[in-house]
Amino acid sequence: MTTGVPLSTAPRRRSRARTFLPLAVAAWLILEIWLLSLVAGAAGGLTVAALLAGGIVLGVVVIKRAGRRAFKNLTNTFQQAQQGQPPAPQQPGGGNGLTMLAGLLLILPGLLSDVAGLLLLIPPVRAWAGRRLTGSLQRQMAAAPAGSFGDAFQQARIHYPDGKVVQGEVIREDGPQQPQRPGPDAGYRPPLAP
Repeated sequence: MTTGVPLSTAPRRRSRARTFLPLAVAAWLILEIWLLSLVAGAAGGLTVAALLAGGIVLGVVVIKRAGRRAFKNLTNTFQQAQQGQPPAPQQPGGGNGLTMLAGLLLILPGLLSDVAGLLLLIPPVRAWAGRRLTGSLQRQMAAAPAGSFGDAFQQARIHYPDGKVVQGEVIREDGPQQPQRPGPDAGYRPPLAP
């Protein structure tokens, strides 16, 4: 099967994100464990358990409120669309995605993630982060070659087919139906076998 997409035989280079992301996650986990052990040594294990439980509860409350607000905004948008009014423009960082991310960071066990989640709950910080993320996404979309997502999907389909084969027989009935008459071809036909 040819698709017109040239397949490259050169080895692909790993992106910088694929190289450094596992290292960053490992460093984050080590730093979280070290900070938790420092706090446990200074204030006690019960204090650390209370801090972690408080972060989980606060994170769940934040995510629940952001979800309710998102559902309310969605219903308002649908109501405006039914009335023929254009939807109100959204400002960068004014959505609920970063608020939900703040809740998720609060739920994750660790002090650094709790601090990052609490910082994202501050509206000016959330607006700044939203502008940065929007600008970064727009730059990446502008730098991407035309049709790159479709080409990537097509190449993934070529390189990794699912391998399923459905056997069958095509019967074409274009013309008017003719009455069935009894004969050797009128009964049950077993499927074709390889």
